[in-house]
Amino acid sequence: MPSPLNSHIALVTGAAGGIGSAIARRLAAQGAAVIIAHLSELQPASDLAEHITRSGGTAISLEADLRDRDAVRRLRRQAHEQLGPIDILVSNAGVYPRAPWTETTLSRWNDALATNLTSHYLLARELTPGMAVGRWGRVITIGSVLAKAGRHDLAGYISAKAGLEGFTRALARELGASGITANCVAPGSIRVPAEDAVVADPEAMTTRQLARQCIQRRGHPDDVAAAVAFLATDDAGFITGQTLRIDGGWILG
Repeated sequence: MPSPLNSHIALVTGAAGGIGSAIARRLAAQGAAVIIAHLSELQPASDLAEHITRSGGTAISLEADLRDRDAVRRLRRQAHEQLGPIDILVSNAGVYPRAPWTETTLSRWNDALATNLTSHYLLARELTPGMAVGRWGRVITIGSVLAKAGRHDLAGYISAKAGLEGFTRALARELGASGITANCVAPGSIRVPAEDAVVADPEAMTTRQLARQCIQRRGHPDDVAAAVAFLATDDAGFITGQTLRIDGGWILG
């Protein structure tokens, strides 16, 4: 049977590790040619592209600072030259800057919004005109359940993720007539290696998290990747402007 994403070209940002790399692998397994976008993670991104290629897929890695409009434009041009026009955007890259509210300076606030919100605008602004020409496209932003749940020490991050959900709904209204859907996937507590660097007691954190969830296990990057891959297919062509929470039943409704 044909793969559901054959002939499509997907750009996955923040794809060198964690959730992003799982998304890139899943889209490639479903037939998409994948651009692995990263910032200063050349070796992991190259290793992932090589893994996908060895597995029979098509992938390249490209470096770009997504906060820079000119860098985003170069990224699109390089991708087009090497693979063709992008028609699936998975806007995943972000940062998780923690600081108490009393220490959230204007500089920290602006940095959080630049990476976690403005970069998504720059990507969509650059790529959706080409999708409109082809009368088919998918914009999938990666948000966070914290936009709904809230948490201390993350005012800038949570504000940006809440804005990202609103931005995604706005894109759905703007782009639906051009054959483009826009949806947000909001992960909950997903177990990734980077967690160990920011959590003092991972076992205690897991115990607290499971008490919040209906499903009694931690989420994995592949859980998020499966949702993204579905939204990228034609089977999801009548779904737009939605936020899909992948959180084991942390936030209900």
